[in-house]
Order: sequence, then C-alpha cells, then structure tokens
Amino acid sequence: MAHQILLYYKYVHIDDPEAFAEVERKLCTELGLKGRILIAHEGINGTVEGTVETTETYVQELMKDERFSDIHIKRSVGTGVAFKKMFVRVRNEIVGTHFDADINPTMGTSPYISAEELHTLIRSGEKIKIVDMRNDYEFKIGQFENSILPSLSNSRDLLEKIKELEPLKNERIITVCTGGVRCEKMSALLLKHGFTHVSQLHGGIVTYMEKYPNKDFKGKLYVFDDRISIGFQTESTEHEIIANCERCSAVSDNYINCNDTACHKQFICCASCVEAGHLLCPAGCIKKIRAHNH
Repeated sequence: MAHQILLYYKYVHIDDPEAFAEVERKLCTELGLKGRILIAHEGINGTVEGTVETTETYVQELMKDERFSDIHIKRSVGTGVAFKKMFVRVRNEIVGTHFDADINPTMGTSPYISAEELHTLIRSGEKIKIVDMRNDYEFKIGQFENSILPSLSNSRDLLEKIKELEPLKNERIITVCTGGVRCEKMSALLLKHGFTHVSQLHGGIVTYMEKYPNKDFKGKLYVFDDRISIGFQTESTEHEIIANCERCSAVSDNYINCNDTACHKQFICCASCVEAGHLLCPAGCIKKIRAHNH
C-alpha cells in the first residue's frame, strides 16, 4: 500500500486555536494519520503521513475550510513509519522564532519567487545571494551552491545573527528553507532591519528539489521525521554526498543519535563506524568518557 507525506502551512488568523486543534485531531484520528500539526492564532503548520487515499481525503477536508482553500500542499513518498504518533498541539507560534508581534506574515512578508524563477535566475548571471534560513545541522548535509548560512542553531537565533548579514543589505537576497514556513517570518525580519531587496522561495527547497532534482541544491534535504533526510534521484542522476563522518571523516550523510542517552545529540556517522560500534558523538561524549577514564 502506497504511503504519502504531506508538508504544508498557512499564515492566517485563527480565532480559536484550541477548537480548531480538536477538529484536526478528530479528523486525523478517523483517517489513521500520523505526524505533527502546530496550530496558533497566526495559522497552521503540519506534516502528516498516511496512505495516498487517506492523505488526499485529509487535503479535501482541510480545503473545505475557506481559510485553507488555497493552501499549498507539498507531497512526497512516505514509508508508512515516518512518524510514531499523531500530535496536534496549540502553540504561540507555528515556528518558534520569538520575534516581535509586528513580524506577522498575515500583515506582510517578502515577495515570493517560484522554483522556476529561481532556476532561471541562477543561470542568468545576475548577482544574487541565497540565504539559507535552516539550522546548521540541516545545512551540513544539503545546500544550494554558494549559499550563505547565518550560523543558526534554531530559528530564534536570527535576531542575534542578523549582523552577520549586514554586508548584504543592498544585495538581491533569496531566502530558502525546507518548506517555506520559516522564510515567511525570517524574510520579513530582514525587511524590518533595512534589507532592501528580499524574496523568499515559494514552497521551499522541497519544491525546488522536486522540479530540479540534484540541480543547484547539492546533497540531501533534512526532514523532521524518522526518515531524517531525503534525496531526490532520477534515472540519470543521484544526490551528491557533501558531508563527512564526524568520527572518521569518510564521505557520509548518515545521521544517527549519540548512544549516550543523556546526550542523544544527532551527528553524522558513516556505515563503517556504525558497524564498528562507534556510536558516541565526538562533540562531547567521547571526551567525557576519556576524561572519566583518566
């Protein structure tokens, strides 16, 4: 039975997030979907998995609500086990930026640029700066060529890191992230801080990869489910591995969790190191154990 994963969001005012969350929870339970949905006064942000039939039924039901009749749904092949449970939660934000309340995409954000437009722009020779608004560990295994990462550990870091981007204030900037939801607020923040020419990639990197697999975006796309990452390959191309094992430096993009349950930090560990049992992250756990042994 074929499975499908839906990735979607929309910034739109929701009067009663708790009541709407209960509607979503009931629908997802009835359809047997798994995943996570965040709901706030500012909108919805979801990733859910089910069979192709049940996910398409979910889309139909969601779009019956006029607030979501034009919602952009990204579809990808599922595994049936990408999520363990179904979570529908109410939050203050659908992305944890902690920005001021005036950074509100329902009141204004940067213009969109489509995947097709970006593809053409990259080849035009025009000077552009692609600024990646994802976290550093996402960027490590996949990125647009020559893109800029403002060293983010999480979305709220942009407030502190925005000074790193000051030299780009008058450059043509395209912000990118996984599915687009982070760029809505982060591109708006750049505009608030005086950046003059900012656009955001509509539908995010996943949309670009689907249209242009292994072109311009190199490596794999990090995703927040049990797949960990996805690669897009065609009959003639396969994704390029751009990262290295953090234990032995071999070429690898295989993320695992540190075997120290007190740490559980995710790190890149090649198949050989996994087979050899080198399952502690080099960032801290190996050093801790060595110090303890001495």
